[in-house]
Amino acid sequence: MRPDERPSSSRTTRSSSAPSRTAQSPCVGSASLSRTVLVTAGTAAFGASVWAALDRSHDGLSLLLVAFALLAVGAAWLERGPDSAKELALVATLGAAAAAGRVFFAAIPGVQPVTVIAVVAGAALGRRSGFAVGAIAAFVSNFFLGQGVWTPWQMLAWGACGVAGGLAASLLRRRVALAVFCFVLGLAFSAFMDVWNWLAFYDQHTWQTFVAVHARGLPFDLSHAIGNVVIAFVAGPELRRLLDRYNRRLHAEVVWA
Repeated sequence: MRPDERPSSSRTTRSSSAPSRTAQSPCVGSASLSRTVLVTAGTAAFGASVWAALDRSHDGLSLLLVAFALLAVGAAWLERGPDSAKELALVATLGAAAAAGRVFFAAIPGVQPVTVIAVVAGAALGRRSGFAVGAIAAFVSNFFLGQGVWTPWQMLAWGACGVAGGLAASLLRRRVALAVFCFVLGLAFSAFMDVWNWLAFYDQHTWQTFVAVHARGLPFDLSHAIGNVVIAFVAGPELRRLLDRYNRRLHAEVVWA
């Protein structure tokens, strides 16, 4: 090689999840501890808000606890670094889109796209992101549809739909499988909210009163489930592929050799 020649550089990509050989500094340990404290505090606050929501007179307290939980978990998410900030921005955007869809379809009883979007987010981005999308969508949309003691329970229910999507990610690539899964989760979401309604508004907690509560809301439950099927068929796989591509780009890094 002549003196005036320089070795050419080649660019490759590798997953950011590859193990690092760098020594862990005290700052990294401190950041990990702060994330643990924030997540623990946020989880405890959210659990307390769900409990407080069983009493109709504690709606203000339950919403305050929810706000604290969102701030704590969001701060913990940002502590993970620049990639986590990008992921959080995507999750917030998906949550806002799901909330907007819920508000837009509010005139049609039971039709709520939040379930499908949370499931697809969980399948493409992971259980943590799926839970966050569902919870954010419930919290934001209720600023337009009405906040109350039901908000923490809706956040928990739609967040659980996102977690379920993450657990069943490998099974949800086909349109029919996704539609059936969202149909079942639509019924499960409604049944979960019936439990809250039964616990919060009825003095006698018997099977008879629960069956009465569930039967009264069954037409809306079926509307929710059928709406999920339609939305999943129309846009589910396309949204999944879009988020899969973004997720691969988000967790890849460029290495110059």
